[in-house]
Amino acid sequence: MRLRLLLGCCALLAIRPAVLPAQADGTASAPRSAPASADARIRDLLARMSPDQKFWQLYMVPGDLDTPAFDYSQGIFGLQVQRPANDTTLHADAARRDAERINAIQRYFVAQSSLGIPIIPFEEAVHGLVRDGATVFPQAIALAATWDTALVSRVALAIAREARSRGIRQVLSPVVNLASDVRWGRTEETYGEDPWLASRMAAAYVRPMEQAGVIATPKHLVANVAAGGRDSYPADWDRRTLEEHYFPPFRAAIAAGARSIMTAYNSVNGIPATQNRTLLTDWLRGDLGFTGFVISDQAATGGSTVLQHTEPTTAAATRDAFDAGLDVVFQSAYPQYRGYLQPFRLGMIADAVRDSAVARVLRAKFALGLFDDPWANPDSAAYWNGNPAHVALARQAARESIVLLRNERDMLPLSPTVHAIAVIGPDAVEARTGGYSARSNRRVSILDAIRARAGRGAAVRYAAGPGRASAEYRAVPTLYLRPTTGDPAQHGLRAEYYDNIELAGAPREQRVDSILDFNWTFNAPARGLEPGWYSVRWSGFVVAPATGVQQLGVQGNDGYRLYVDDTLRVDDWMQRSYGVRTVVVNFAPGSVHAVRLEYVQSVGAGHVRLVWDTGAASDWHAQVDSAVAIARESQAAVVVAGIEEGEFRDRARLALPGQQEALIRAVAATGTPVVVVLVGGSAITMSPWLDRVRAVVDAWYPGEQGGAAIADVLFGDVDPAGRLPITFPMAEGQLPLVYDHQPTGRGDDYVDLTGQPLFPFGFGLSYTRFRYDSLRIDPGDVDATGAATVRCVVTNVGSREGDEVVQLYLHQAFASVARPVIQLGGFQRVHLRPGESRAVSFPVSREQLQLYGRDGTWIVEPGRYDIMVGASSRDIRLRGTLLVH
Repeated sequence: MRLRLLLGCCALLAIRPAVLPAQADGTASAPRSAPASADARIRDLLARMSPDQKFWQLYMVPGDLDTPAFDYSQGIFGLQVQRPANDTTLHADAARRDAERINAIQRYFVAQSSLGIPIIPFEEAVHGLVRDGATVFPQAIALAATWDTALVSRVALAIAREARSRGIRQVLSPVVNLASDVRWGRTEETYGEDPWLASRMAAAYVRPMEQAGVIATPKHLVANVAAGGRDSYPADWDRRTLEEHYFPPFRAAIAAGARSIMTAYNSVNGIPATQNRTLLTDWLRGDLGFTGFVISDQAATGGSTVLQHTEPTTAAATRDAFDAGLDVVFQSAYPQYRGYLQPFRLGMIADAVRDSAVARVLRAKFALGLFDDPWANPDSAAYWNGNPAHVALARQAARESIVLLRNERDMLPLSPTVHAIAVIGPDAVEARTGGYSARSNRRVSILDAIRARAGRGAAVRYAAGPGRASAEYRAVPTLYLRPTTGDPAQHGLRAEYYDNIELAGAPREQRVDSILDFNWTFNAPARGLEPGWYSVRWSGFVVAPATGVQQLGVQGNDGYRLYVDDTLRVDDWMQRSYGVRTVVVNFAPGSVHAVRLEYVQSVGAGHVRLVWDTGAASDWHAQVDSAVAIARESQAAVVVAGIEEGEFRDRARLALPGQQEALIRAVAATGTPVVVVLVGGSAITMSPWLDRVRAVVDAWYPGEQGGAAIADVLFGDVDPAGRLPITFPMAEGQLPLVYDHQPTGRGDDYVDLTGQPLFPFGFGLSYTRFRYDSLRIDPGDVDATGAATVRCVVTNVGSREGDEVVQLYLHQAFASVARPVIQLGGFQRVHLRPGESRAVSFPVSREQLQLYGRDGTWIVEPGRYDIMVGASSRDIRLRGTLLVH
């Protein structure tokens, strides 16, 4: 009710339009600093603020004003404003509605909260604002694959326009962590594995965002991936590794103007990142002189109490986080504030520490102009979000990101004589755009784009094939579970939770669980239980669906026992590992059967599912056969295959999931030339099928215009010139595998496999050919403070116009510490017509040559530096020497 009243008030207010973040010609406005009077106003506010009011300026959550029980009268740092719960439709005027809603919420804080302090509305924006109707650009890894910083800056400016016009003044982006292991599910959100490339991309994103009046928040300091490519695993790295490899993208983002930094979930050298003073104070504020504010990742501040177990209570974790250098606690819901407010009320946080954090937040709000003009302009929001220029930019970015990995006998571009095309795979119609994507009604599928480009005279046939699904079993749905036989309207199973591992005594909690599909990572499954020390008994009945049930069982980490019709059918009580145990049951359609599942957990996380084979795996052989049938009738087959990944969805296997590899082999066996288009945000192993297909195109997650861009490449309307920002391994056993590793003590190979990649960092093919010549290094001899320029000439010696990404690599021939075997030092993307030549130059300065010395200082050592220019980290075309004295 309160929000509806506020919306009505806002409709009557003469709200001044917000200044647009950029002019129509695309130039950004100058960044704003806090006005000179801000310091005095901040001192005045601090003097009048209670401990509670100060806390609320240091607390951020997703939320709105729709829940009357949530009291925002003391203010809050900011809100990730949610769509109204009863509004699930994607409206054509979503941006306008969003701006009006944010204005109404902002009006409450300005006019009715105790101190009238405006909020900072915030949102995710890794590759576009995550709001209905915003433009969805290619995922971050795809933007990195463009190797085009000017393009990335244009994308960032477009995102800033769409964000600011809605009233959103902070984005929790970009992700500048390095994809050091491609098993990591969040590789898609990064700019790849290389510090130099990620640094240039980070700066290209941050600078226009900040200049447009939207705070960028590079994340996650300092990494979110470690051993095994697993998300948020502990990182144990020495200072040199941090300085030379993981810090540079953050350093570049801060130099570009980032006013906020987000901490990571994991620990770094034994200390949780959010409580890590070495990171947040000694390095970030000390070495870098960062003056902005630091926010935690969502729920990370208290993570040290339940994950790393380095803090006894939430209050202690909060105190130590602020002492370490945190400014703002980011939680997932308003009610979670209680444990974080407590140390403010009890005086556990020093006044100077607390007030400095509040002052940094208030200074940012003044610098954004929120105290003077906090309003969004709904007309501006409607204009910029999904603006035709932004949609065209999304298509251009997708075009530039596409990497051609294989093109045997010039299979691509498709010949004009090809008039019968088979398009296969659900990714051809789903138009997936990757993690942190907005809902958009402008998404163009690959199938629709191919049909449009091929024209009415072409026959484009489609078959779904077996898809990405790989599960043979699925959790028994709620509809088929009953706690008793008496009431068919009741669903679920009776549950009894015990505070011991013997199912002994009276249960601590009894309830009905609607489905048995649990993953208790660090929380206990019920009140009164300790994590990793409990047992559970579920009992009730399973009703077989119309298709019947052949197999029933349990998936999870043992131990468990499953009784069916009072008979023990699965007995895996000894706790050892994780797996699936099923038995043949042959339930007739509609039959009812008693089930009892007993589960015990004595250490660590608990995972348990009651599963059956019904509806899990369809007859994939028939689906492959239907795809083969249309391939036989076609002159070319385009198999669109994809992977499953994302946040907290790391991959142990890098092969295409499900039966997609079998699909590719079967289609290739028809003799019809096959093009494989890959959809995903990370590396994919291909050895079982690569040599059977004619062409492979990596489209990443190409954004809302991805289908059109892929058709542009397939039919030769543009030259593919994306280059890999990550290394593709031949097999998972090679991981981690990055191009810029240090020299080994012996060899690189395995007894059963080479140490070389399938596709190296920087790799990508073109429809034309380029010649490199005329290398010059001027001067060829410099001192440690000097700079040189590397020049060469690149010529398009093919018959088509196209882009080449010219890459500069460096190697220090002799050093006091081990140095990378090769490392990126520069790159340029150039467009050349047939026969055209272009002089390309790269500056080489202290930044590219320096190392972190044994004494803990940055130095440039005298000696020989190898200068290499080429088309990838493995395709070096020119080589020279720079001497430093």
